[in-house]
Amino acid sequence: MLENVNLKRKLSRKEYNRDISRLQRRLYDLEKACWDHKVPSMIAVEGWDASGKGGAIATLTQRLDPRGFKVHSIQLPRTFEQNRPWLWRFWLRVPNCGEMVIFDQSWYSRILIERVENLIPEMAWRAAYRDILDFERMLSDDGTVILKFFLHITKKEQERRFLKIASQPLEAWRVDKDDWARHRKYDQYVVATDEMLELTESEYAPWTIVEATSRRWAKRKIFQAIIAALEHRLGRNAPSRDTSDESAAIDADLRTAMHSLDPSEGNY
Repeated sequence: MLENVNLKRKLSRKEYNRDISRLQRRLYDLEKACWDHKVPSMIAVEGWDASGKGGAIATLTQRLDPRGFKVHSIQLPRTFEQNRPWLWRFWLRVPNCGEMVIFDQSWYSRILIERVENLIPEMAWRAAYRDILDFERMLSDDGTVILKFFLHITKKEQERRFLKIASQPLEAWRVDKDDWARHRKYDQYVVATDEMLELTESEYAPWTIVEATSRRWAKRKIFQAIIAALEHRLGRNAPSRDTSDESAAIDADLRTAMHSLDPSEGNY
């Protein structure tokens, strides 16, 4: 599945600056509408190390009302969490009515990192597929909008980004030996990811594969998918686009002026 993704997709800075303010404003309006109409949403952002997950989430939440969303950065389960049902820690983080919850990595670590790194037996990660489908179906049936993204880059591009980060004294800490160890297992992760995408795709919790060679392209695609899903869920309760477009035009002019002062910003 991943081998058929066109990773050459790009977006110019001009197009990005033109679109991103409009998309941020539209998402803000939809966040408020979801809050008013008690529509919860849950967004899982998965992908390769250095694929831009953190940057995408930062841009996604930049203009949102902080009272209406939460971001959870998920690590491997701690000792006391391993003594409970494995989805317990995610049930604690599901959104309240009207709230948006964004996961920087998610319950899918069970069938990616924990599987490939042999942290759990095969029987456990195979059983996790059924658990995940039940988990997502139950939340969807209760009215939660679920979106899942996988940010995809090539092994060569991942290595290039690792080396670039490692060469910067103030950023080098972001790449450690575990990142390089996973990089060497890239092909194994491809197999696990393809299986994950195939077995956990559903109409109530769809996957969106994001071509992430261009960070600007990736961010726009994520915004567009979330906005489309929330508009569909809200239906006639979705706010008009007129106000969003007017405010976004002002934001776009301001963003262009800011970038003219810092031409190095947004090179990807």
